[in-house]
Amino acid sequence: MTQTLSQYTERLEELARDAGLDYFPVEFEEVPESFMMEVSVYGLPVRMPHWSFGVRYIHQLVQHRMGHSRLFEVVFPGNPGRAYLARRNSLQENTLVAAHVLGHADFAKNNLLFRHSQEQVGYHIVEQAAAHAHQITEAMERHGVARVESVLDAALSLEPFIDIDKGLCRGLYAVDARPAAQDRRQDHEDPFRTRFDTLTGAEGRPERKPEVTPGVPPHPEYDLLWFIAHYAPDLEDWERDIFLVVREESFYFYPLFACQIMNEGWASYWHARLLRDADFLPSELYLDAIKAHSDVVRPYAGDRQVSLSVNPYHLGFSMWEKLIESHGLDEARTIMEQNDDFGFIRNYLSKELASELDLFAFTASRNGEVRVEESDVYALREQVLSSKYNFGSPRVCVSEMRDDGRLELLHRHEVDGRGLDLASAEKVLEYIHRVWRRPVVLHTVDENCDPRKIVKRGRVGG
Repeated sequence: MTQTLSQYTERLEELARDAGLDYFPVEFEEVPESFMMEVSVYGLPVRMPHWSFGVRYIHQLVQHRMGHSRLFEVVFPGNPGRAYLARRNSLQENTLVAAHVLGHADFAKNNLLFRHSQEQVGYHIVEQAAAHAHQITEAMERHGVARVESVLDAALSLEPFIDIDKGLCRGLYAVDARPAAQDRRQDHEDPFRTRFDTLTGAEGRPERKPEVTPGVPPHPEYDLLWFIAHYAPDLEDWERDIFLVVREESFYFYPLFACQIMNEGWASYWHARLLRDADFLPSELYLDAIKAHSDVVRPYAGDRQVSLSVNPYHLGFSMWEKLIESHGLDEARTIMEQNDDFGFIRNYLSKELASELDLFAFTASRNGEVRVEESDVYALREQVLSSKYNFGSPRVCVSEMRDDGRLELLHRHEVDGRGLDLASAEKVLEYIHRVWRRPVVLHTVDENCDPRKIVKRGRVGG
C-alpha cells in the first residue's frame, strides 16, 4: 500500500479497537484490477483449475466493461485475514474500503456461523486452497487433464449441495462402520492418505469407500458431495479426494453466502462510523469518502429510482443503524454474533423500516410484466430470503441407492418452492453419471408441477 494509505489504515485500526471491534490481524494489499477480478471469480487467490472459472471471468469482465459492476475490495476471513484493494481506486475510496474491511474482520471473528466454519475448515483457507490446487494439478499430470476435468465437472456442479447441519467432518453410516483398529491400520498402510488427512480441516474423514450396501442411505441425504465421495461404487481414491476438496471449500463459502446482508451491512455501518470519527483525515478526503459511501449503500443501481433486487449493503446498513439506535451497540453485537440472514431478516426487518425503505414483494411474468403483489412484511421477508435457501439451489437429496448401485435422487420442490431448469438438470445428471458409473435417476416436476423423471442409464467405464 502507499505510505499515506498505510498510515490512515493504522489510525483507523486504533479507532476500531477503541470502539470495541475485535478481529484477527488483517493483511492489506493493493493489487491490479485484473487480479481483483480473477480473485472474485475464483473465490480465492489460488484455486483449482477448471474451465468454468474462465466462463465466469468473461461474464464478470463484460459486466465490468458495461459499467454494471465494480470491485472495490475482496476479503478472505481467517487468521490472519486477507484484504485485496484495487490499486486503481482513489486514496479516498481505499481509505473507506480499509475501514469497511475492519467491519468484515470483526464480523468474521465473532459471528457464530463464521466461527464454526473457520473451526471446521481451518483459519488458513488461502493456503489450503493453494494446496488443493497443487493436488489437483498433480492429479492432472498423473491421470490426464480430461479425466480430472470430468470429475471436477461433477463435483463443481454439486458445489451447493452440502448439509451444513451435519458438519464438515462426519463418519459413514452406522451400517457401514468398521472396527477403529482396522481403520487405523489401513491409514498407516497408505502414506498419501495419511498425509492428506493431516491437512488442516480434514480431521475425521472416513477412509475407505464401502461396497454397495442395502439400506443406504438410511434417511434422505442432502450432502450429495459427501455421499458420492464415500458411496459411489466405482469411484477411485483420487476422484474421491477431489469431491472432498470441493466440499471442504463449499463449507468455507457458506457463511459468506448465508450472512451477506448482515455482513455487508455491519461493515458499511462501521466504515461510516470510523470515517466520521477519523479527525486525522483531511476534510476533502473525508467528503469524497462519504460520497463513495453513499454510492455503496444506495438502494438502486445507476440512474434508476426503483430496484427489483435488494442491495445487501443498503438493506443491511439501514437495519443495523435502526437496531443500534433503538437497542444500543451491545445488543446489536449480540444479534450479530447469534444470527445469519434468515434470523436477521425475519426477526429485525420491521414493518416500519420496510415502509421507510419502500420495499415491496412482486412477481415477474415471462413477457416482462412486473406486478407488485403486496407490501406485507412477512411476504417481504420471505422474498428477500427466497434466493438464499440452500446456496440459492434446488433442494435435492439421495432417496435410495439400489442393490445394483442405481442412484435415486429426489427434488424436494414442495420444500424449496422452486422448479428445475430441466436442461441444466439433464447436464448435471450427465456429470453425476460419469462418476457414479451406474444408472442415475432424478425425480422432479416440470413448470406445471407435473411429475418428471430424468434418467441416465448404463455403466460408464472408469
